[in-house]
Amino acid sequence: MGDFCRTRSVGRKGMVIHMSLLITNANIYRTATRAFTPGDILLEGGRISAVTENAPLAQTGGASVYDAAGRRVIPGLVDVHTHGRAGGDFVSADTDRLVAMSGSYLRSGVTTLLPTLASAPLEELHAAIRRIGAVAATEGQHPGQMAHFAGIHLEGRYLNPAKRGAHAPELLAPLCAEELAGLLEEIPGARHVTAALELDGDGSFLARALSLGATVGLGHTAATYAQAMDALSRGATAMTHLFNAMLPLHHREGGAVCAGLLSPDVSCELICDGFHIAPEMVALATRLKGDRLVLITDSMEATGCADGEYTIAGMPVTVKDGKARTHDGAIAGSTLSLFDGVKNLCAFAGVSFEEAVYAATMAPAREVGLEGEVGSLEVGKRADLLILDEDGQAIEQVICGGVCCDDES
Repeated sequence: MGDFCRTRSVGRKGMVIHMSLLITNANIYRTATRAFTPGDILLEGGRISAVTENAPLAQTGGASVYDAAGRRVIPGLVDVHTHGRAGGDFVSADTDRLVAMSGSYLRSGVTTLLPTLASAPLEELHAAIRRIGAVAATEGQHPGQMAHFAGIHLEGRYLNPAKRGAHAPELLAPLCAEELAGLLEEIPGARHVTAALELDGDGSFLARALSLGATVGLGHTAATYAQAMDALSRGATAMTHLFNAMLPLHHREGGAVCAGLLSPDVSCELICDGFHIAPEMVALATRLKGDRLVLITDSMEATGCADGEYTIAGMPVTVKDGKARTHDGAIAGSTLSLFDGVKNLCAFAGVSFEEAVYAATMAPAREVGLEGEVGSLEVGKRADLLILDEDGQAIEQVICGGVCCDDES
């Protein structure tokens, strides 16, 4: 997209020096109103320093200028539940693979994510947390090449064996508050935990997670409606991939699904690929949840790769026609990209593009406590945004931390 992308330089010892970028004549997504209106955006020092509505910004001498020519500009996408892509899984990926995965996320439009760890032996989870944290600390040395690892989502280990999905049974463990604390204390940034909280007999597991600043989702659960409501009353605030790995919604027992749908302040994640959840159920959840509907990918290592044999959570997986299943038939994550999930939500639920964008930006940021940093185009937030093509149906340019994504990276 021309010289305007040259918005940074690298100083001594690899320190990134952010330049200024003024985006003019943009059609800017306004999170508060779920609408696009004209305006300009100024990016300085990796942050959004000014945003106008129906008015131009004065050009400053040191800023590169890009004329958006009326194109739509939306916040960078936020994926809070994703196990991998580009041939890598967050539990096992080494440093080089993590960097490559981060670049693949960025090029797909995801500027912020919580690397999600599926079930694994405890020592492997600790090692994965350390590797992810080390790579996250180097993001500033790779401007325009890496998405932001904002923390970690622990989805594995503390699950109900009856609803384990693709997680190997031998890798599951009882809900132990002390063990959880050891993991959470190593995680830099946002901490999010999925657990079958009906197994938290004395409540100590959830209480410890909350005391350490984690957000907690109920998932891979056989909880009844009463048990689910109890977990929500004690501080859980999310439903992990609603409908999937839960008791089905039934007219005699609503289970966790009904609890999530009826609780207005509870975030409900959806895998909107048309495979995990029928489109009519996506429409139902969308109508009931409003701004607490959260689009996720639950993507696994085959995302962006060819069909074939892969693994997740200790289980071999076959991917055929883009659909991942274990050898015993369980769905094993997705190969969905989040921007495709946005477009699918429009098609399945009949909502506007503006409403669907919220579900992949501000809604996930709110689920895990990142709404002050990302999820909307507001002054002071990270300069993470996507410039769409003339039709508004594809991503033309990704900007992360005020730096343009290099498609060749």
